[in-house]
Parts: sequence; structure tokens; C-alpha cells
Amino acid sequence: MALLTEKNTAYSNEISALVVSKLAGISGISAKKMFGGSGLMYEDKMFGLVDSKGNCFIKTNQVTEAEMIKLGGERHSRMPYLSCSENAISHSNRFIIFVKQAIALSK
Repeated sequence: MALLTEKNTAYSNEISALVVSKLAGISGISAKKMFGGSGLMYEDKMFGLVDSKGNCFIKTNQVTEAEMIKLGGERHSRMPYLSCSENAISHSNRFIIFVKQAIALSK
């Protein structure tokens, strides 16, 4: 039985572009359309994703997971990622720290 996924939505693509723009200070960041959303990539390695509903998720460790949960983050249902709340993303410096940790975990 094939797993059905939703197609990329305009909103999902907007959020992917927003996340990539927030991370413009880190060279090598891109978004690749996949799984009905976008994979967040650092030089061909996936460190996070934006799902078809526009929710952003990144890999975490114990420290970043605890901080992200305090900011409203939740676990992804199928992937070992935690959601980035609007609150986390809007704090650009903190979000960049979270993403750098996610990149280190994906190597």
C-alpha cells in the first residue's frame, strides 16, 4: 500500500522561503521540495523540514529540545524532530543557534 502525502502548498512554500531567508547568514542553507513539504538542507544534509501545513521542524539535542519546548515546540509525529514555534523563529538569534545545533546533529 502506497503512503499518500499532500502536495506542496503555497503556504508551505512561503514558510520554507521565510526560514531560508532567516538563515541567510549561514551559507549552504536551502529548501528542497519533498514529502509534500520541504526538506531544510545544509550542503545536501537534511537538518529539518517544513511540512505541507507550513510547520517547521528541526533536529534537536537535549539542550535545544528543552529550550524549544519552553518556546512552544512539539515533537513531529514520525520524524526525530521538534517543531519551531513562531516564537522561536521570530527570535532570530536563538533560532540560528537552534539550527546550528541541528546542522551539527545531521553530519
